[in-house]
Amino acid sequence: MQRCLTVTVARHSRLLAHRAVSVRQAAAMSSLLISQPKYSWLKELGLSEDNHGVYNGTWGGSGEVDNCMVANAPKRGEIVRQIGDALRKKIKVLGSLVSLEMGKIYVEGVGEVQEYVDVCDYAVGLSRMIGGPILPSERPGHALIEQWNPVGLVGIITAFNFPVAVYGWNNAIALICGNVCLWKGAPTTPLTSVAVTKIVAEVLEQNNLPGAICSMTCGGADIGTAMAKDERVDLLSFTGSTHVGKMVAMMVQERFGRQLLELGGNNAIIVFEDADLNLVVPSAVFASVGTAGQRCTTTRRLMLHESVHDTVVERVAKAYKQVRIGDPWDRNTLYGPLHTKQAVEQYLAAIEKAKQQGGTLICGGKVMDRAGNYVEPTIITGLPHDASIVQTETFVPILYVLKFKTEDEAFAWNNEVKQGLSSSIFTKDMGRVFRWLGPKGSDCGIVNVNIPTSGAEIGGAFGGEKHTGGGRESGSDSWKQYMRRSTCTINYSKDLPLAQGIKFE
Repeated sequence: MQRCLTVTVARHSRLLAHRAVSVRQAAAMSSLLISQPKYSWLKELGLSEDNHGVYNGTWGGSGEVDNCMVANAPKRGEIVRQIGDALRKKIKVLGSLVSLEMGKIYVEGVGEVQEYVDVCDYAVGLSRMIGGPILPSERPGHALIEQWNPVGLVGIITAFNFPVAVYGWNNAIALICGNVCLWKGAPTTPLTSVAVTKIVAEVLEQNNLPGAICSMTCGGADIGTAMAKDERVDLLSFTGSTHVGKMVAMMVQERFGRQLLELGGNNAIIVFEDADLNLVVPSAVFASVGTAGQRCTTTRRLMLHESVHDTVVERVAKAYKQVRIGDPWDRNTLYGPLHTKQAVEQYLAAIEKAKQQGGTLICGGKVMDRAGNYVEPTIITGLPHDASIVQTETFVPILYVLKFKTEDEAFAWNNEVKQGLSSSIFTKDMGRVFRWLGPKGSDCGIVNVNIPTSGAEIGGAFGGEKHTGGGRESGSDSWKQYMRRSTCTINYSKDLPLAQGIKFE
């Protein structure tokens, strides 16, 4: 294991050696803000007006690494524990940077860093538990075991909407499994990538380990393509759109590489006639409006039984109008801007298509007259369940409300979209609950009851089916994706019996 890690660290340093660039795209914001007293906290994260965009043991991307990470799994867990502690100390300033650069509200920015901390805590315990079983052998004097070893270099490509947490899910688990990491964050959140890497690198260096164990590069699609095609990347974890994910999958598969895909979700909440509406309304609002509709687990379809349809629409629309919209740094704000101008254009185009296909605008539907990419959270009713716009995931705060009559109808509508990430029903019928969880129920990777589609805990495996990609990150047995399995048979006798009773004499 030690030799594997030594080679891997050195080789992925060479992969980065020609990619030494500065984060110029963030320089305009940095140079304007970091010198102002209001933003002086940016210096606490080690940021300056000009920040190198590549780290592989040194900032700027130069140098080779010929050391290795500690081979013992519990000791690797200790390193991850220290990373979690270092993040705790910077949780508020790092959360502030996430809010500043991504646009999500401050409490969500801090909460995202907390996810990285939590998965570090989880990984520490996991480091003493990973391993395979001892299996009964049919041959006398033989032992049959599973041996799990690190894959080597884990490439991690993350998206703008969770610029810290998704890296944390991958990084903490990959490290305790014995791997090294190469991270490319979103090109629109480079300062967050730099700040996180500085925190992690300091912990590694304090333990006399090469910082290149957790390397980072900023950049766009060209670097992502290089990572997907490079055979030295043993596992590529990609989080992003289904469209880009499909291209990544094809490039990795062409070289028979490993991939872990976390892609889109066209998620639904289904509300039955017996549902507790006091749970439904806040759940629907949080899941559809939170992070301004820019979570992969955002609720995009709200399916209401015909007997409660009008009541729920009225109550949810009323709650929408009470959502506090404003500066993400204001602690009272619940809803901030979209991340880019392009997202605003997608929002307007989707609303126009929904109207053309028969939808009725209940609330929202407009770009707000204020600085920034602010749009009104929107509810649209009256569309058929199979309307093309309903079947399309649009990464903005638009909620399509559908009316259904029967359980079979609702379950079928949930499953008819291409993605299969998250889903939830609201009901008190326990028979229905277990039908929903069973083989004829939801086909998603996350199947909830009486809670929203968003807000997953780190202890469970996170991911989805179909066009969501099939990958699993964070908890449960997701660690297996970061390791390779060998089935080992050991003969400790003086005889040589063959399996299946075969005689070859």
